[in-house]
Amino acid sequence: MIKEDVTGLVNKGEMLPLMEEFYTIQGEGYHKGTAAYFIRVGGCDVGCHWCDVKESWNAETHPPTAVDSIVENAAKYSDTIVVTGGEPLTWNMEPLTSRLKAKGLKIHIETSGAYPLTGTWDWICLSPKKIKLPTGDIYERADELKVIVYNQHDFKFAEEQAEKVNKDCILYLQPEWSRRDKMVPEIVDFVMKNPKWKVSLQTHKYLNIP
Repeated sequence: MIKEDVTGLVNKGEMLPLMEEFYTIQGEGYHKGTAAYFIRVGGCDVGCHWCDVKESWNAETHPPTAVDSIVENAAKYSDTIVVTGGEPLTWNMEPLTSRLKAKGLKIHIETSGAYPLTGTWDWICLSPKKIKLPTGDIYERADELKVIVYNQHDFKFAEEQAEKVNKDCILYLQPEWSRRDKMVPEIVDFVMKNPKWKVSLQTHKYLNIP
């Protein structure tokens, strides 16, 4: 009965499979350099072969944690909260975000958009994947489009995705970390020829921080 009760709470978003939570510097995209508290939620079936957090994929390996507890911890550290994964939209984000907002916190999400958008967000970073494309209205809602560049075809994919977002969405190309030496020069060349795009780097890895 206890397991069934927990499963029901997870399905409602009242508990979440919490992989980790930590205070650090946002390393990517528009808010890079900003102190933020990260909430990493387990569970993802998108399956990017180059994912650097594959241990997040199996939600069952991460303890179901009460949203109230997650919120209390987050509020101690920062007024900017980043919810990431895994794929956080696997779960109902409304309970988490409503309680974070009640604390007066700014809430960002990093998502592939593979599941419908739930929750209330101050900033939406959409990082679409070819394997499982975004769904619902997230293209219209996204503040930032971040396309990971692993090979040449990803530039074509990036342009296709850019056509779908709203006109105010900021466009970023980010090299996949293991291919950065090869792809950074190509990204720089592409951005110089297509200046609507900006370069994003995983600066936290250069800084050797989480």
